[in-house]
Amino acid sequence: MQIVQLVATRSTCLRRQVGAAFVKDKNILATGYNGAPSGIPHCSEVGCLREDLGIPSGERHEICRGLHAEQNGIIQAARHGINLSGSTVYTTDSPCIICAKMLINVGVKRLVCRQGYPDQLSADMLAQAGLVLEFLGGENE
Repeated sequence: MQIVQLVATRSTCLRRQVGAAFVKDKNILATGYNGAPSGIPHCSEVGCLREDLGIPSGERHEICRGLHAEQNGIIQAARHGINLSGSTVYTTDSPCIICAKMLINVGVKRLVCRQGYPDQLSADMLAQAGLVLEFLGGENE
């Protein structure tokens, strides 16, 4: 979990710094943190659209300049031809519904989180898919 915490420090999000690491057979396959796409100004440079519009955490994920840590980890793996099927994902925060659907489809089998994120649909869908969800060193929201 310390590696995930370190990865999260690379985040350029003004509201929540999230890190993720995909691991299989004791090897780190890919990491990700939340931030704007490559070549696009970061929120730390231009401000937070969600904050400006008063959008609460856990709602309207599409109104954001950034990608989530899990999304960036999946993209990193895809760019390098790394298969994430059967992996465990360690994250600072449990996933939103968008990331949960991506983790299910990429074949992640286990998710270990430091703390929860306010998205009940995500938790429900992860359970329906049989994805093991564990919390370490934090609270489940």
